[in-house]
Amino acid sequence: MLNSVSEREKRETKTMFQDLKPEIYMRLETAVMEIFSSSDFHKASMRDVAKKAGVSFSTIYHHYGSKENLLFSFVDVWLGKLTDRIIDHLQGIEDLKEKMRKVLWVQLDYYERNPGLAKILFMTLPMKTWMADQTFQQKKMINLYLDVLRKGQKEGVLNPNVRAGILLDFMLGFVQRSFFMWVSRGQKESPTAQANFLFEMVWLAISNPDMN
Repeated sequence: MLNSVSEREKRETKTMFQDLKPEIYMRLETAVMEIFSSSDFHKASMRDVAKKAGVSFSTIYHHYGSKENLLFSFVDVWLGKLTDRIIDHLQGIEDLKEKMRKVLWVQLDYYERNPGLAKILFMTLPMKTWMADQTFQQKKMINLYLDVLRKGQKEGVLNPNVRAGILLDFMLGFVQRSFFMWVSRGQKESPTAQANFLFEMVWLAISNPDMN
C-alpha cells in the first residue's frame, strides 16, 4: 500500500506544480485525463503521459516523482473545481430539499461534462490506492456535504437514525452507480436530464421517515 504523502511533500509538490508553464500544464492535464480514463491504472505510466503530452519524462518526474502523485495531483484539482461549483450553485438556496436537489444535479452535470474524470474515479483507479493518499479525503467537499446533512437532521427533515456520514455514503454511492451504468449502457441517456427523477428517489431514502 502507498504511504500517505506528508504535508511537507504536498507543499513541495504544489510549489513545483505552480512552476509549470501554463501550456505544459494544459498538455499534461489532457494527457493524464486521456490515458488514465482509458487504460488500466497499473499499465499506465509516466512515460505514456510524457509521450502523449510531448513533455520530457524527466520534467514530469521532477515535478511529481511518481505516477500516483501525478494522477492524484490532477484529481485533486478537478474535484476542487467540482466543490467550487457546488458552493456557487448553493448560493441563495435556503430550502434544504432544494439544496440537496441542486447538489445531486451539479454532480451529475459535472461528471457528464467530464466523463474522463468519472471513469478515473469510478472505474480505472484502484480505490485502495487512492484511499492511501491525502487527496482522497477531499475535506472541503465532504465537510460541505456533512454540514448540510447534519443541519437537516437537526431540523428533523433528514433521517436522524443514522450518522450523517451514512447519508452521504448513500448519495455518493448513488451518483457513482448511476454514472457507471450510464457508461455501461452506452451513454445513451443524459443523467442530468433525469436528475429530478433520480433526486426524488434519493430524497425518499434520506429524508426523515416520520415526515413522509
